[in-house]
This record gives sequence, C-alpha cells and structure tokens, in this order.
Amino acid sequence: MRSMLSLEPGGPETLALTRQTMPQPGPDEVLLRVRAAGVNFPDTLIIRDLYQVKPPRPFAPGGEVSGEIAAIGEEVSGFVVGDRVLALTGHGGYSTHVIAKAARTVRIPDQMPFDEAACFLFTYETSHYALKDRAQLRQGETLLVLGAAGGVGAAAVELGKAAGARVIAAVSSPEKAKFCRDIGADETIIYPREMNRDAQKQFSDQIKSLTGGEGVDVVYDAVGGDYAEPALRALAWKGRFLVVGFPAGIPRIPLNLTLLKGCQIMGVFWGAAVRREPEGHAENVAELFSLYAAGRIKPRICARYPLERAGEALALLQDRKVLGKVVLTVD
Repeated sequence: MRSMLSLEPGGPETLALTRQTMPQPGPDEVLLRVRAAGVNFPDTLIIRDLYQVKPPRPFAPGGEVSGEIAAIGEEVSGFVVGDRVLALTGHGGYSTHVIAKAARTVRIPDQMPFDEAACFLFTYETSHYALKDRAQLRQGETLLVLGAAGGVGAAAVELGKAAGARVIAAVSSPEKAKFCRDIGADETIIYPREMNRDAQKQFSDQIKSLTGGEGVDVVYDAVGGDYAEPALRALAWKGRFLVVGFPAGIPRIPLNLTLLKGCQIMGVFWGAAVRREPEGHAENVAELFSLYAAGRIKPRICARYPLERAGEALALLQDRKVLGKVVLTVD
C-alpha cells in the first residue's frame, strides 16, 4: 500500500509518499480499499501536532474516506467484501488502504459517487449536530454562518435552509459570496481579512441591519479570532452562539455580553459526540442520507487531487482558498 506520511511536525510540504506493508483488520475492524479521501481543516492541524489527537509517527492524515471493503475482522457482521462504504478513521486516510472500526463504517447509497461520499459526514454531520442537536435551530429563525464558503460552513448554509431558516453567509471575498448565494444563502456579508475595532463595529452593524436591528438567532462560528466578538454582539435576545473552529485563532469573549443578551455559547465537538452518543450519530447519518437522496444537500467539490499531491490540497485549504470541499482521488 502507499500512504502520504507525516514523518515530522510541519506543514503540508512535509508529507512524503511512502510504501508500507498491507495491514490486517482486527476483530472489530474492516480493511478499506480507499477510493477517495476528504481534505479537512483538522488534517492541517494534526500534522503540526496542534490537534486534540496526536498519533505516533509516522502516520498519514485523513479522517474521512470512502471506498470498498477489502477484508473483514472475525467479529464483524453486516458487511461483505466489496461493499461501498464511507468511514471515519481519525487519521490514516491519505492512503490506498486503511483500517477502520466497523462501528464507524457506513454503507453509501448506490447513486452516491466516492468523491462525494468522502466529503459527506465530516462536514454535514458536524453542521447537522451543531444546528439540530446543539442550537435546536427552528423554522423561521435567522442563522449567521461565519466562514460560510468552507466545507462545514457551506454545509451549514444548506442545512440551515433545509431547516427553514433565513441564512446570512459571512465570507471574505465577492467570489465566496457568490458561491454562498448559489447554494442557497439569503444574504451575504463580505468581511475584511484584518479585523480591527472599527471593522468589528462595522461588521456587527451590518449583521444587525439585515435583521431590522433585532439580531440573529444563531451564529455558526467556524472562523474564531477577531470575528467572533462582533458576531456575538449581533445576537438576538436568547440567541445561541456555536463554537465550531478557530482558523483565525482562539477568540477572547467578554462574558458580560452573555448576561446582556441572555444568550448561550455552545461548544460543537462533533468527534466526541460520535463516541459518546452513538445512537444520536446513527440517527443524524440517516437523516443526512435522506436529505441527500431528496437533493436538498450535495457536497460542493471545488478541487480534486491525486494522492501524491495531498500537500497541495492541504495548502489550498490552510490558505483559505477553498469554496466548499477538496478531495483526494486514490487510484
């Protein structure tokens, strides 16, 4: 088998294509022949030792893959060799083959291509868990999505519309704003890449002006940094602020704002929820497949790279140049 391995902490340029011995599945595992691997923001962190999980080196990044089952562990039931599946692997997915826990492996619909399957669960279930289970977004409410043109952000836009919400997409360029309108956003705001105090106030005022001064009911923050506080200031009374990610840095929030607005700040640690709440995870996966079959959600893939160019794919993501999703195709 071949893998793009992280041999030392560093950026995308440190990954190296390496041949390895084919692994064998344990009792509760399956071996997958990988056909596609999703490229996600945690992949840029895990190779720098900046993620919550730090695998021993050498390891391949890649927590989400699709492909065919090549071998099955002795205690696994419900799968046969050749089944088309997607799997959450944590890491190891930037490979031609990978071991996955059977409990985190799901058959995919016949009409779903491998590239879309590899871009499906990580983004859509993160956003579905955030909007449905954490914020309990309701029909008729207003949702603000920060970083709306990225993978989880675009998923949040689509899922917000599917839930019957009015969606405001906040992005950093006119190109990204057009992308968000094309996938269903009702309104867009273009914020500056450098957010000083004047820009923060202007951003907050823009949000409020789109809601008649009332503010938004839910903020989905996949950006962090200096963008978080002005979004929090634009929350409506009893609004919900979802903490999803920090590509712009970990924000410092004045907690007096939560008192003044009667609002809630909610963490969205989807990976932990999958482990702690497996029944809820299974329910959400089924709901997402139903939405996909109905044509209400669809992964928006802006770039495809072969396995050996995984570093380029990661660089595109970390430089915030992605509209939707990037995927590795594995021959």
